[in-house]
Amino acid sequence: MGFIADSLDRIQPSATIGISQKAMELKAAGHDVIGLSAGEPDFDTPDNIKQAAIDAIRGGKTKYTAVDGIPELKQAIVEKFKNENGLEYATSQVSVGTGGKQVLFNALLATINPGDEVIIPAPYWVSYPDIVRLAGGTVVPVETSLETSFRVLPEALERAITPKTKWLIFNSPSNPSGAAYSHDDMKALTDVLMRHPHVWVLTDDMYEHLVYDDFQFVTPAQVEPGLYERTLTMNGVSKAYCMTGWRIGYGAGPAMLIKAMAKLQSQSTSNPSSISQWAALEALSGPQDFIEANNKVFKERRDLVVSMLNQAKGLSCPTPEGAFYVFPSCEGAIGKTAPSGKVIGGDEDFVTELLASEGVAAVHGAAFGSSPFFRISYATATSALEDACTRIQRFCGNLA
Repeated sequence: MGFIADSLDRIQPSATIGISQKAMELKAAGHDVIGLSAGEPDFDTPDNIKQAAIDAIRGGKTKYTAVDGIPELKQAIVEKFKNENGLEYATSQVSVGTGGKQVLFNALLATINPGDEVIIPAPYWVSYPDIVRLAGGTVVPVETSLETSFRVLPEALERAITPKTKWLIFNSPSNPSGAAYSHDDMKALTDVLMRHPHVWVLTDDMYEHLVYDDFQFVTPAQVEPGLYERTLTMNGVSKAYCMTGWRIGYGAGPAMLIKAMAKLQSQSTSNPSSISQWAALEALSGPQDFIEANNKVFKERRDLVVSMLNQAKGLSCPTPEGAFYVFPSCEGAIGKTAPSGKVIGGDEDFVTELLASEGVAAVHGAAFGSSPFFRISYATATSALEDACTRIQRFCGNLA
């Protein structure tokens, strides 16, 4: 009997964090590395949000708060859902956690019993399956393809549902693919879910505001009000508000679920940082114009990266609707020999050799449940992106 709990054998460390760490270590050791593995904006937190945090510190708002959020922030979240998504919630239906990851973690640990199945479209954010497994659930991945722009088809969702299905975890725009679902796409999926009233929906809307080309974001309970009583709508301030390090996520759903999540949080972290909560209040209720300005830059970067990667030998890169990632196929590089002499057997070999040969850090598609692809974050300086894509083109051109 080992000292470490057996349950930890069911999960892996986060691949995205691991590769970002490796890139930072190489850079610190003096290597010329461009890190495109981290999912965080390179823009700084807006000054008004910083000021709200400073004011909170100076105003003595440094004590414990209610376990799952101060009333003022919960009210701002209620207003956000009403004004932006047409969803009506009471503050008793809102949970604030230490980042979106805690909201997901709380919801899944509070509801999953051994044998429960959770459907997760692939490619998926690396943490979804591991949180499900830690909770004792069974992951049911549903494959998508380049041909469907990585969107799950309604018939594939229908096939995946069994009497044991408890949740569908849904993410639009998607990390890692950037794929997003239009109203019609979403309606086709919610129609399937309406035929299976035992299936709950955990929708991760973290990239809601990061959409391009006049794309109109929608969330499942907005498209199908019949799902309202079995949907947890999760969001946060990390991405659109450039607040990754502040660690504030939130969710809204049925009061009994929110109460169960608060029970769990009361015995883990207790409240999220009081200072971060006051900053998040300002984020949600203060000026929003910087989001559009940032998105303009993100769109330019997206177009640059898609164009340059499609010019790289053996790569194929679709144009995503949202988030700040691209998820190109490296199928044309499989079986070829890298400058090191190693034969590239899959996407993990591809990103390993790319880092070793050209100093570009990306994340292999297998970490997200889909091969042979890799993820690049374009939330970094445009000049660095151009340099990185030139290196990727050179790497692909040097494969024999």
